[in-house]
Amino acid sequence: MTDRELDAAGITDPALRAAYRRCRDLNARHGRTYFLATRLLPVERRPAVHALYGFARWADDIVDSLAPGAGADVRARALARLQEEMEQGLRRGGSAEPVVHALADTARRYAIDHAHFRDFMTAMRSDLTVTAYPTYAALSAYMHGSAAVIGLQMLPVLGTVVQREEAEPYAAALGVAFQLSNFLRDVGEDLDRGRVYLPADLLAGHRVERELLAWSRATGRPDRRITAALREFEALTRGVYRAAMPGVELLEPVARPCIRTAAVLYGGILDAVARDGWAVLHRRSAVPRRRRAVVAADGLVRVAAARLRARTGPGHRPPAHTDALPAAALLPAAAVRSPGEVA
Repeated sequence: MTDRELDAAGITDPALRAAYRRCRDLNARHGRTYFLATRLLPVERRPAVHALYGFARWADDIVDSLAPGAGADVRARALARLQEEMEQGLRRGGSAEPVVHALADTARRYAIDHAHFRDFMTAMRSDLTVTAYPTYAALSAYMHGSAAVIGLQMLPVLGTVVQREEAEPYAAALGVAFQLSNFLRDVGEDLDRGRVYLPADLLAGHRVERELLAWSRATGRPDRRITAALREFEALTRGVYRAAMPGVELLEPVARPCIRTAAVLYGGILDAVARDGWAVLHRRSAVPRRRRAVVAADGLVRVAAARLRARTGPGHRPPAHTDALPAAALLPAAAVRSPGEVA
């Protein structure tokens, strides 16, 4: 965290500044895509994003820190301690634990609903025991806490040009789209941890069972049935992106380049997986550095234009009418029936 960002955010207490720096380090080390996008935000808003991401990253690291079946009780106790620290920190507005200290300060500054953090922790605990999801509806219930609430936490920081409630379904959907992209990219790694996030009914529709995934992972041999299932999951994910992207225009203009850039980069994971021949069981696909640089440069141009308009224009007016995000946008039928490219 640069002194400029902390000064701009009005964060003066030395311990709190150190706490935000710790969160920024977590973001820079573990979330390269989102860290890059965060740099497109106004400087005074960046510390809050790092605090939100840093806490989520810390909890996720606890869940994935040990091999499947080894030390689950240790992870459960660690999560319980983290939740207790989080609850106390949110009540008191601070904590001796740096990451929670920054989180509590951000929650207070932006009046973020504490229920979002509790829902997130519930999802993290489920990862210790739940290893598969029978349907997309079951997966969606998990993703409410693991992904959708991240988008809801972010909204007060980003700001909106409409009533926040109008933008919330889009923010939640984009959080889900990001996680679905990660699920597709990490199929092999998640299988090693004992988890399969692709819905069982989707896999069964292509005659794919966990045993076939494990065989392909172990032998390095592709299977057309697996490829077909991965293609359907990709189409589902692109549908969620399409449903979520109209929400970008509901954000404050200076925040839009950040979220648009993050969406394009995360959506680029889908392109990378396809380009690599759907070999996610054998290697991890990544968005090429050149592509990342081009998207980031476009984001910088959009940031400059938004700031210029903010200084010289009469101000942004929200659209006269915005259709609400249909609930079906998060269901597989709505996502699969109209596959397409990420905007």
